[in-house]
Amino acid sequence: MSTETAGRLSALELLDWDHLHFYVGNAKQAAHYYATAFGFEIRAYAGPETGLADRASYLLVQNDLRFVMTSALHPESPIARHVAAHGDGVHDVALRVSDARAAFAATVAGGARAVSPPEETSDHFGSAVLATIATYGETVHTFVERDRYKGPFLPGFIAYAAGARATAAPKLNAIDHCVGNVGWNEMDLWAEYYRSAFSFTPLVSFDDSDISTEYTALRSIVMADARRKVKFPINEPAKGLKRSQIEEYLDFYGGAGVQHVAIATDDIVGAVRALRANGVEFLETPGSYYDGLESRVGHIAEATGVLRELSILVDRDDLGYMLQIFTKPLQDRPTLFFEIIQRRGSLSFGKGNFKALFVAIEEEQAKRGNL
Repeated sequence: MSTETAGRLSALELLDWDHLHFYVGNAKQAAHYYATAFGFEIRAYAGPETGLADRASYLLVQNDLRFVMTSALHPESPIARHVAAHGDGVHDVALRVSDARAAFAATVAGGARAVSPPEETSDHFGSAVLATIATYGETVHTFVERDRYKGPFLPGFIAYAAGARATAAPKLNAIDHCVGNVGWNEMDLWAEYYRSAFSFTPLVSFDDSDISTEYTALRSIVMADARRKVKFPINEPAKGLKRSQIEEYLDFYGGAGVQHVAIATDDIVGAVRALRANGVEFLETPGSYYDGLESRVGHIAEATGVLRELSILVDRDDLGYMLQIFTKPLQDRPTLFFEIIQRRGSLSFGKGNFKALFVAIEEEQAKRGNL
């Protein structure tokens, strides 16, 4: 290993999720939705009252999950333009690092495009260093160095005391993976980007023989850091008889972007019951999927009847099994959605569920007239 490569690996060796930054049309209403539907607590706020003249932001927290909802206060704002072009969605997949300057330098040296160079900001709670690079579409990664900051989130935010609460608490824990959709024949390009800039390696890949139905297909590769902590699946369309979910996303989002966020839980049955009670809508799984489920995936702790009732999918690899379920799109544009996932040893991404999942997605596409 060269000295340069060793230095770049060292700068990124403790990479972790920090937060997801959403650009939305109305941050106050979006914060209320994620609090009441998904069980987040609104913890902090930044806006005109804190010195930001052009935007309002709300921090939502649940265990190790941090979401920031930001909306523009003026029509000429880049945030307003972003929302007009893409709708509500994830703009920034922010990553925690021990040294933001080193992480920024390492990724730029590896071919990443700089957006904002390292900048230290501070208030009476301490200081933090932020630096931002570009990735697919208009999505960015901000490196966050926060070890010397003790405030509610980052400098410029103040504690937010009031806020709506969910009727039922789903107990969601952390980001498991974050999936990007890119254009035709761009998957390998972006996989190489994460290899070169971040020193990520492929964890698993799927082609159109793995991910296809009678009508549609796609290709996917999962890039991950050495600890398998930060995982970025990247999807591209593949030729099919009709328009795939990836093509629908690209059309409605207006290009490449974050398609879905997988959120880990230790109790998917309890989480899904709570989320359904709060009004969250999920894709429905055909009942035939559960016929002979244990003969396909082996013994599982959960009762098949409960999984059938809740439309939870199961898959197994040589390390164990996992359970997963997908929400319907979280906004009117059929773009961003969530996956709820519980891993019982497995590192898989649900290859055995692709057929059932994609049939359910196609049924929703057909209802929208987009298949």
